[in-house]
Amino acid sequence: MNELSLFLPCAAGVEDFLAQEVHALTGRVGQDLLSARGGVRVRAGWRDALKLNLHSRLAQRVLIEVAHAPYRSENDLYAIASGVAWEVWFTPKQTFKIETTAQHSPLQSLNFATLRIKDAIADRFRAKAGGVRPSIETQWPDVRVFAHLTTEFCTLYIDTSGEPLFKRGWRQDKGDAPLKETLAAAMLAASGWWNPETGEVSPQPLYDPCCGSGTIAIEAAQIASGIAAGSLRRFGFEKLLPFQSHVWGALKAEAAPKADRQPTRVFGSDVSHRMVDFAERNAERAGVAQAVQFRGGDALQRMPPAESGVIVLNPPYGERIEVGGVTRGRRADAPARGREEAQTEDGGEFFVQLASHWKRNYPGWTAWVLTPDIKLPKRMRLKESRRVPMWNGPIECRLFRFDMVAGSARERAVAPPSQP
Repeated sequence: MNELSLFLPCAAGVEDFLAQEVHALTGRVGQDLLSARGGVRVRAGWRDALKLNLHSRLAQRVLIEVAHAPYRSENDLYAIASGVAWEVWFTPKQTFKIETTAQHSPLQSLNFATLRIKDAIADRFRAKAGGVRPSIETQWPDVRVFAHLTTEFCTLYIDTSGEPLFKRGWRQDKGDAPLKETLAAAMLAASGWWNPETGEVSPQPLYDPCCGSGTIAIEAAQIASGIAAGSLRRFGFEKLLPFQSHVWGALKAEAAPKADRQPTRVFGSDVSHRMVDFAERNAERAGVAQAVQFRGGDALQRMPPAESGVIVLNPPYGERIEVGGVTRGRRADAPARGREEAQTEDGGEFFVQLASHWKRNYPGWTAWVLTPDIKLPKRMRLKESRRVPMWNGPIECRLFRFDMVAGSARERAVAPPSQP
C-alpha cells in the first residue's frame, strides 16, 4: 500500500489545475505525476489516496489501478480480472458493483464484458473463500469496481470515493440545473482567485450575481475558510480492508480549519428569493454562513458589493428573467432557446443589458463568465481578455474573462461633460 497507481478523473479542461492540486497534496512530481486527457495519474500511497479524497476540489473520484493489460475478447477480460487479488480489498460478505466505460472497444456488448468481469471476481472469491462469493448491488454497493476499455487495453480500478466527489455533503437545497461543486472550483482556479497549488486565495472580494443555490460562492467561502472539501461526507474507502480509523482520524484532525485564516469577502445574489433562501441554508450546512453574504436582487440592478473585485458566474439561459424576483423556465410548448438568448421579462436581451450594467457600475472589476456560446463576447459587445476551454458535463463551454471599464468607447465619446 506504500506505492499505488492512482487515477483521478476530472472534467475536460481541468487537468492542469488538478495536477497542481495533486502536487500540493502529495508532493509528487515528474513521472510520478502525469496529466492525461480527462484526469491525472499519480504514484502515491494509501494515505495519499485518503488525503486526496478529503481535500481535492477538482477530482471527480480517486481510483486505484489494480490491472492494466491488453485484451481481444471477453475471455481476456475474465483472465485479467481473475488475476487481481480482490481479497486484499474487500470480503465475500460485502456487495460490489462494476461500471464499465469504453473508447473504441472492439467488443460488441459492454453488458457482456461487465458480466465476464463480474464472473471472474465471483469465481476468484469462491476459490479463495470456500465457495462463498460477494453479491452484486447496483444501488448502494459496499465496493465499486471500474473497468475502462480502449481499443487494445483493459484497465481495472478499485474506487475509494464512493459517491462522486462533487457531492460535498452540504447541498440539500438546489435548483433545476445546479452547477457541480467541482466545476465551480475549476472556475475559481481558472480565474486565478484560488491557486490550487499553493492553496492561497485572492484578497479581492468575490461576487456571483446569478448565484442560484450558492455553489460558486459557498465553494469560494469554504476555500477561503480553510474547510476541506470532503469534511462533511463519507467515503468508499471506509469499507475497504486497508482502512484504519486512526489514520483517517489523524488526517481529519490535520485538516481542521486554522484560526488565523484571513477573512475574505464573498457575496452572492439571485433574482429568485427562493434560491437565496436555498443558498443561505446550504451555506449554514457548509459551515460558511458567516463567511458569505447572500441577497436577493436582479443582476441587472444590483450595485457592486465593493469598490473592485472578481465576478464569477454561470448565468441563466433558456429562461425569462423577471424583474421583481422570479426566474421563469421555458414553457413546454415554447420553442427551444439557447443560453445566449436568455431574455428579461420586458423582452430585452439579458446579456446585452448585463454588460451595459457592468460597464456603468463595475469599473475596476474583472468578470469571468462560463457559457457554451462562443459568440457571447460579441453578443455582450465586450472584448474578452482571455478564454479558457472547460466542459460542463457533456457540454463544451468557454470561461470568458472581461475586464470592466466605465462604459464603452462610444458611450464615453457622447457622454455630456461633467459639471464643475
